Amino acid sequence: MKLYAIETGNLKLDGGAMFGVVPKVMWNKFYPADENNLCNWAMRCLLIDDGEHVILIDNGIGDKQDENFLKHYYLNGEATLETSLNKYGYTTDDVTDMLLTHLHFDHCGGSIKYDKNGKLVPAFKNAKYWVSQEQYDWATNPNRREKASFLKENILPIKESGQLNIVEKEGEIIPNIYAKIFNGHTQGQIIPHIKFGGKTIAYTADLFPSTAHIPMPWIMAYDTKPLITLEDRERFFKEAVEENVILFFEHDLYHECCTIEMTEKGVKVKETFRLNELVAG
Repeated sequence: MKLYAIETGNLKLDGGAMFGVVPKVMWNKFYPADENNLCNWAMRCLLIDDGEHVILIDNGIGDKQDENFLKHYYLNGEATLETSLNKYGYTTDDVTDMLLTHLHFDHCGGSIKYDKNGKLVPAFKNAKYWVSQEQYDWATNPNRREKASFLKENILPIKESGQLNIVEKEGEIIPNIYAKIFNGHTQGQIIPHIKFGGKTIAYTADLFPSTAHIPMPWIMAYDTKPLITLEDRERFFKEAVEENVILFFEHDLYHECCTIEMTEKGVKVKETFRLNELVAG
């Protein structure tokens, strides 16, 4: 099995929104904001090649949104989904399985593109698109709070294409790749767990956007049900500490991976490292 971190560019989001009730004087030490209180965040995907499947987890914001939409997010960085795939010898056509943790625009915007005739079509023409039943139902009938994050042009064409595959319950969906469901941020978020070389890697999506979100109460204001987030984080930590699970971060600009440990003051980051260090080891 081969694993690659796929960078798709960065976006800026308000630090207060990203850290919720935690005061800036605390979080700014770990994840600094600029003069406009904006923090820069990665949109990092994970590519898995097991010899039979080429699986991509999430795909960034894409390139089809107009300037009026994007002006709020200050996109930056040189990486794109295509150039990052090409770096490792892949194209979007090679992807056999597109696993979406959830359907917020910064996680699934690259799912759909405009073809030469201006029609919305799947960007991964040969892939099965995987999403949980709970999340799909939630995203296609959005609440008023999340509605702006669920863009119909990112979601409906997947079903129309016939490439949508629904994950109805937790379990192994592809050999060595397990879908585990965590709520709180949004309903039915999949946190993929990958078995690799005797280790387990969890793609943390928006359950833990960064290492700075490891402390239990450091929860985003974006989360629709923060008390559920707390419960599900506790469930995640119990298994992750016992089994020495490696966390792979989608949004942390500074750290790709970490391990965690239980201390007298709660769960803490034990060690940070890049994915290629793990793979090389």
